[in-house]
Amino acid sequence: MHRLTASPATCYWGYIDPDQPPVLTVDSGTELVIEAVTHHAGDAPDLLMDDGVRAIWDGIPEPERGPGVHILTGPIRVEGARPGDTLRVDLLGLTPRLPFGSNCAANWGLFYEAFGKERITIYELEGAAGGAAAFGTSATPIFGFDFDARPLYDLPGVISPPNPARRERFGRPVKVPVRPHLGVMGVAPGEPGRRSSIPPGVFGGNVDNWRFGAGATVHYPVFADGALFYVGDPHFAQGDGEICGTAIEASLDVRLRLSIVREPAARTPLLLCGGTWYTHGFGDDLDAAMSMAADEMLRFLVDRGGFTMDEAYSLASVAMDLGVTQVVDGTLGCHAGMSVDIVGR
Repeated sequence: MHRLTASPATCYWGYIDPDQPPVLTVDSGTELVIEAVTHHAGDAPDLLMDDGVRAIWDGIPEPERGPGVHILTGPIRVEGARPGDTLRVDLLGLTPRLPFGSNCAANWGLFYEAFGKERITIYELEGAAGGAAAFGTSATPIFGFDFDARPLYDLPGVISPPNPARRERFGRPVKVPVRPHLGVMGVAPGEPGRRSSIPPGVFGGNVDNWRFGAGATVHYPVFADGALFYVGDPHFAQGDGEICGTAIEASLDVRLRLSIVREPAARTPLLLCGGTWYTHGFGDDLDAAMSMAADEMLRFLVDRGGFTMDEAYSLASVAMDLGVTQVVDGTLGCHAGMSVDIVGR
């Protein structure tokens, strides 16, 4: 099985670019393990960094980071993928690299102006004392501190030097269910040029749907020869909305399979998870994002389910669930869910 190690030679920081040269070429149907590294490892470098993570911080200079924030591993070229194809990504397993993660209540969070500050909270996986070989069922917040390494958390790769005196224990014990997933995953967009890794789009990117985890299958429309697939922004857990700015940001090893398929044809990221199909929508506000997600589901019901548009419209009203994916990336996201019992597989 291929393993793509995250390193300065295999990662790029803060942007998505169809001209980024591939670091690995695989055949359709290949299984591989990809190391995905969080860009928030600097929030507690004593807990969130190992030698490999530090090498990325040291090996990718600040001028080469941006305009976004995420560390992306790849891109991976899938032999034979052509524009108009669909890339199927089967997420087979996720393993924690280190047993700690960070949540940042940031300046881009929903209620930043109300709180008037940024704050870091560090979480520890259940059973962390036994190592990071596998996930338990929960994570626990262990301490927090107000961010002051910079006036604002606005620099990719900022480091907060560990200061035990400022680390305030969380008020009382609480367990958060883990939902390991990838916040960023996708293919090269169709438009040339470097773009920020932050706004999601029809090519995927920073969709931030916690359902992009083990057992799920995601379909992406292919816009460039080879698809040029990448992963990043790994999370231990996130709620729909991600309202304070981030999830539990933490590094993961991701086992997946990449395949070129013709059905179902994807127009935007199309997710199959737990017996439900999800379409996605993006926009400058939630109305636009919700409308796009719903419209994509109607089209999916017609194209995949074989219904007329009138039939799809009725089914969507009585059986489709609309939800908010995230509200903090500038471009907001929504998702629409429909049972496979209605659409089929």
